[in-house]
Amino acid sequence: MTGKQIAIIGGGPAGLMAAETLSQSGHAVTIYDAMPTFGRKFLLAGKSGLNITHSEDYSRFATRFGAATANLRSALEGFTPDDVRAWAFGLGTETFVGTSGRVFPIAMKASPLLRAWLRRLESRGVNFRSRHRWTGLDGSHLVFDTPGGSLQVSCDAVLLSLGGASWPRLGSDGEWSGILTCNGVDIAPLRPANCGFDVGWSTVFKDRFAGAPLKSVKVTSEAGSFSGEFVVTRHGIEGSLVYAHAAALRDRLELGQAADLVVDLVPGRDAARLAQDFARQGGKASLATRLRKAAGLEGVKAALLREIVPEAAQLRPEAVAMLIKGLPIPLVSPRPIAEAISSAGGIRFTALDDRFMMKALPGVFAAGEMLDWEAPTGGYLLTACFATGRAAALGLVEWLASHSPTTR
Repeated sequence: MTGKQIAIIGGGPAGLMAAETLSQSGHAVTIYDAMPTFGRKFLLAGKSGLNITHSEDYSRFATRFGAATANLRSALEGFTPDDVRAWAFGLGTETFVGTSGRVFPIAMKASPLLRAWLRRLESRGVNFRSRHRWTGLDGSHLVFDTPGGSLQVSCDAVLLSLGGASWPRLGSDGEWSGILTCNGVDIAPLRPANCGFDVGWSTVFKDRFAGAPLKSVKVTSEAGSFSGEFVVTRHGIEGSLVYAHAAALRDRLELGQAADLVVDLVPGRDAARLAQDFARQGGKASLATRLRKAAGLEGVKAALLREIVPEAAQLRPEAVAMLIKGLPIPLVSPRPIAEAISSAGGIRFTALDDRFMMKALPGVFAAGEMLDWEAPTGGYLLTACFATGRAAALGLVEWLASHSPTTR
């Protein structure tokens, strides 16, 4: 051992990957986490099948991170989706590519992979300290709130991987943003990402259809057009198809602009044919009957059209056909960040050097969802957490080699 003491604060995917990298550097590594166990968000993300990365061509994969793409490129190139799969295989977890291109462990669970990972880290000398909530800096010391009271810790370098502000019950509550702001670090406001939206449903509609899926639809916004399904909730809409549009829709709402999610209820039919089929039904039949016979619409799809356009029964066939092919759902607001799959915002890349060290806090590095980036679901989030954890750890090792740090 070199005698250098490294503290990693946050035991999620980014922190554990940083520990993986640092455990091979010869330095003494301790991971601190506020929760009773490590990797809790990782486990919950894998509850219904751990989507560990994506198999699409890397040149396409690397563009999925929006405005932060250029800032993340070097980290992603250092730990690509292929590297993620090889890393998992090294822990005894084989993976497969699903029909959507997403990559999953064959066991479809996160727990076997996490257990093997923690065992390997322990065998490499990594120390784990649970129930240690980081509360700030006191001069050169880290301060933690523990079951035994306040604790001050000295170390030679620090790597923060405290997550964003989604799923706070699992530990990522975003409280670190206030601590870092007080220490001169520029933080972009934390916002919901991959989130649902509120819609002003009528009481009748939400009482009858909350929980109902809209299947085999195509949805369009400024983010593009994607096919799949989403779910009506009492508050509005949720689901992976909604999440694919969340960033664009959230940004419009934050600017005070109208934001509509435009739904094609029958992607396999063209508007002209629909108008002809609808006209043949005549005007005496009810709207529900005409929708069912002309377009195959019933249940939640037919109800959604009537909910959005109450006067649809009086419209001409051509107008009804256009609504079926492009029904605008007016959104009110994103759901709260605590309900979101992930969060946007965080430490601005301008506040970091090229080693992921904070310029205002020499010797303090950051990784994972703490950084100001966002990505769609589909394995992109987890891969970027792994990649930035590794990159920040390598930056920390490089910094230690070129500095004689004063123990924090």
